[in-house]
Amino acid sequence: MAHRLLVRRVWTLSTKDIRCLRVSTASMASSSLRPVTSRVSFLSPSCALPRPLPHSFRREVSFNVQDQEDFTDRVINSELPVLVDFHAQWCGPCKILGPRLEKAVAKQKGRVAMAKVDIDDHTDLAIEYGVSAVPTVIAMRGGDVVDQFVGIKDDDELDSFVTKIIGQ
Repeated sequence: MAHRLLVRRVWTLSTKDIRCLRVSTASMASSSLRPVTSRVSFLSPSCALPRPLPHSFRREVSFNVQDQEDFTDRVINSELPVLVDFHAQWCGPCKILGPRLEKAVAKQKGRVAMAKVDIDDHTDLAIEYGVSAVPTVIAMRGGDVVDQFVGIKDDDELDSFVTKIIGQ
């Protein structure tokens, strides 16, 4: 992480900062007879970057479930209602429904979470929740299944489904 920040700072140096670096280095070279007591760095306060790096703590709309323990922590024990999207990479309708569902969840601005479960990677979860076809979306609140649907829905139906889950 620190390495990425350092690379980003080097990458975003402005011409003024580079000019400042060159002047500092040139002044060091001209005074090479005197011992140098301090090193010139592009991160030194005299040549500080003009703007801080942006810090964004954006909460993701959805997350991929990694394993059974992750599912338990992030879905079953969640304080928010969670929509669980059981999908597969080879499923055409899943590729259509996924972005639509994420957009419907994003409209709720953090009042609902969305978990994505790949049935090929997590067959045990698919069997446990009775998923026989994809895409299947299961709404959970407090670890209990509240509602579900199978197949594609249009944007209005998805919005009403998500709103209904939040309102219960």
